[in-house]
Amino acid sequence: MRVLSIPSGHVYVRHLADPGGDDVVRLPDPPVPGDVPAAQWWPPPSLEASWVAENHEEFDVAHVHFGFDARSPEQLRDWVAALRAAGKPLVYTVHDLRNPHHGDSTAHDAQLDVLVPAADAVLTLTHGAAREVARRWGRTATVLPHPHVVPEPLLARPRPATDGFVVGLHLKSLRASMDPIPVLDTLAKVVPALPEGRLRVDVHTDVMTPGMSNHDARVAEMVRTLDADGVIDLHVHDFFTDDELWDYFLGLDVSVLPYRFGTHSGWLEACYDLGTAVVVPDCGFYREQQPCLSYHLDEDGLDPASLELALERAHQVRPQWRADPQTRLAERAELAAVHASLYAALADGQGPR
Repeated sequence: MRVLSIPSGHVYVRHLADPGGDDVVRLPDPPVPGDVPAAQWWPPPSLEASWVAENHEEFDVAHVHFGFDARSPEQLRDWVAALRAAGKPLVYTVHDLRNPHHGDSTAHDAQLDVLVPAADAVLTLTHGAAREVARRWGRTATVLPHPHVVPEPLLARPRPATDGFVVGLHLKSLRASMDPIPVLDTLAKVVPALPEGRLRVDVHTDVMTPGMSNHDARVAEMVRTLDADGVIDLHVHDFFTDDELWDYFLGLDVSVLPYRFGTHSGWLEACYDLGTAVVVPDCGFYREQQPCLSYHLDEDGLDPASLELALERAHQVRPQWRADPQTRLAERAELAAVHASLYAALADGQGPR
């Protein structure tokens, strides 16, 4: 079974394959034109109607996950029409009901209004997201869990012994979904007051450097001041490599997600893989993915008391939520089998609709 996964080069998609091997071949991402790194899959050329017309004999099923941000609804309709003309079924996994990179939901809503109704099968990660898919589009979405994110050999890696209670806030490159200042302000008051509490704040270089695309003068000044005052432990750097990211998680007792909107989180899954507790906002469906603590944050603002309560609870209980490696691998094998069965049924003209 040859599957056009869009994209193929993403950890979620890679971990839909059975570790022991299966009959599904996920085609490699076609090269992106222009001066881009060889491994870059975005924007996917395979989301163009002309690409489908020229390459439809190379795949049996198309499965969209991510990467359609730059496509207009009209372009997506043309792409779906090209699939239909070639007799190729479409599977769509709804990872994001709200695009975390868009401050406004209008564009993403319009894209979903094309993809969700057009898909021959709709999948998603949580029952809450499935209920929203049913409410908005009248489609029944099959709920399948997020596979492990951390590579198999590291799932059983022992956590290092740590002193104190380390809370991490990673601002990355300040996605539109983040609400960093009120969250950081609350953490800066709460964490140092906890016995042995230490607040680590990470942020990418482009946020801190004037003239770079994601520079935010207010955030830069705030974190520098808090660091100078000894309130936070500031780390400014570019994107972590995977190995650096795993080490980062293992150095934290708690990771706080500062999202004012969103749906699901691979970051949360990676923390669960390594045994790092996570404090998540109550927007989206993060709380349905894995065990975690939550606080109230959405587009209307933060409830500081709820964040303080969640941190105090984490400090008191020290939750030991960690994925069992064998359970994770068994889950992955089941995910692979479900996907393989779905692809085969759709390619035979059967299956969901």
